[in-house]
Amino acid sequence: MGRMTLSETSRRTPSLEEIIEIPKVVLHDHLDGGLRPETIIELAAQIGYTLPSTDVEGLRTWFVEAADSGSLPRYLETFDHTIAVMQTAEALERVARESVLDLAADGVVYAEQRWAPEQHLREGLSLQDAVEAVGRGLEAGEQEAAAAGRPIVTRQLVTAMRHADRSDEIAALTIANRGKHRVIGFDIAGAELGFPASNHASAFDALHRAYVPATVHAGEADGVSSIADALHAGRALRLGHGVRVIEDMTGVEDVMAKRSKADLRDVGLGPVAAWVRDRRVTMELCPSSNVQTGGATSVRDHPITLLKNLGFAVTVNTDNRLMSGTSMSREMHLLVTEADWSLDDLLAVTLTAAWAAFIPLDERQEVVENLIVPRTTAIREERQNA
Repeated sequence: MGRMTLSETSRRTPSLEEIIEIPKVVLHDHLDGGLRPETIIELAAQIGYTLPSTDVEGLRTWFVEAADSGSLPRYLETFDHTIAVMQTAEALERVARESVLDLAADGVVYAEQRWAPEQHLREGLSLQDAVEAVGRGLEAGEQEAAAAGRPIVTRQLVTAMRHADRSDEIAALTIANRGKHRVIGFDIAGAELGFPASNHASAFDALHRAYVPATVHAGEADGVSSIADALHAGRALRLGHGVRVIEDMTGVEDVMAKRSKADLRDVGLGPVAAWVRDRRVTMELCPSSNVQTGGATSVRDHPITLLKNLGFAVTVNTDNRLMSGTSMSREMHLLVTEADWSLDDLLAVTLTAAWAAFIPLDERQEVVENLIVPRTTAIREERQNA
């Protein structure tokens, strides 16, 4: 058989094995949503905490089934168990280190881990203690992954819970630690409906004055008004999820049903959707998680494909690897097998994510040039020679 042309190489459906080797960037991955079940069991035993199951596979299944409810509040309840075992510096450091190793093993070369220090103070840790522990864990994980031939760059996003009243304090914590302990930005998370970003306007103002970037969970459990609030009050540079931006668009039902790029001209953008697309506000989309919480009926019908085709700054993310039973490779494989994505699509969203990272531009360039481009080139050459 002769060599395939470059166009044929791009069209051939990538296999799961190829997808695992694709260099990946994850911007939306919750540290407390990605624990290894065996680690949860060990940490729970140390503190006498009762879990739904002490069998590794049984606990893994419980998390996925409990999260697979179609309700964001019910989904968030699963975090009671992970947070319970993450209340000491040693536990936080271990969880962060293992998270880095798991991501690196999946081909991730850059990851931002988000988590809420205010939820980890029950055993006497200070907010600063918690941030430093996670920073140590990320650093240790990076060193171990590099030694195993899987280099990865990791940073932490400090999160405030939107239903609480500590956002000013958490914003100050973020500002004080910017550039230290791998802290690079701020997020708000938790139950979205009824808790708009504008409730935390003073925190976002302080971050903006200090030139600290923010991402905001919006457009997941609430609609277009929540996204608008994140853009205005939250000054969001990225949207956590943002999937419901399609509610500010017309003609999407027919286009999504036909799955034809030729019909994209029939889609109309409202002012919020147009701003998100035209200003290149990065969308941290999480297909499997959105299916679980009712944001989409399936990966095939998830708006991510439409948004990508319309030119939005789309990225693919895991959200919570434990609760969704997922990984970056699995998310990408689902998009390939269910939504007809190509290798070029996967590589394009990876570069979008890399350039949207909150690290400085020169560091982004290093990630792209040293960790993404060489692997990408090698994958293309292997496919062409196959």
